[in-house]
Amino acid sequence: MKQLKTLLLATALCIGTISFTQAQSKVAHINTQELIAAMPEAKAAQTELETLGKTYQTDMQAMATEYQNTVKQYEAEASTKTDEENQKRGLELQEKQQRIQQFRADAQQDIAKKEAELFKPIQEKAFAAINKVSKAQGYEYVLERTTLIVAEGKDILNDVKKELGI
Repeated sequence: MKQLKTLLLATALCIGTISFTQAQSKVAHINTQELIAAMPEAKAAQTELETLGKTYQTDMQAMATEYQNTVKQYEAEASTKTDEENQKRGLELQEKQQRIQQFRADAQQDIAKKEAELFKPIQEKAFAAINKVSKAQGYEYVLERTTLIVAEGKDILNDVKKELGI
C-alpha cells in the first residue's frame, strides 16, 4: 500500500512537471527600430527623405524671402500710395502668407506620405525575417525590446540580421 501511494505521488509529480514545462512559452525580444535602421534599404530611404525635405526647405525659404522683400517694398511705398491701394496690398500680403503656410502643411503631409510609402516594404521585410527566425528557433512570442522593462529572454536581433544578410 505504501509503495502504491509513493508510485501515485511520483506519477502525479511527473505529470505536473511535464504540464508545467509544456505551459511555459518560449519568449524572445528584439529592437525593431535598431533592426530597421541597420537595413541598407532604410538608409537609402532616409537619404531620399532628407533630399525631399531639403528641396521643400529651399522652396519655403525662397517663398519667405520673396514675402519679406514684398513687405519691405510695400512699407517703403506706403506713404506714396492711397489708403485703398495700401489695403489692397495688405490683403495681397495676407494671401501670400497663407500660401506659404499651406505650402508648409502640404510639404509636411507629402514627406509623411513618402516616409510611409518608403518604409512600409522595409518594415514588412523586417517582420518577415523576424517571423522566420522566431519559427526556426521555436519562439512562440517575440516582444518589442523598447517597451520591456525587464528582458531576460533571448535577443534575436543578431539572428535576424544574419537572416537579412546585414
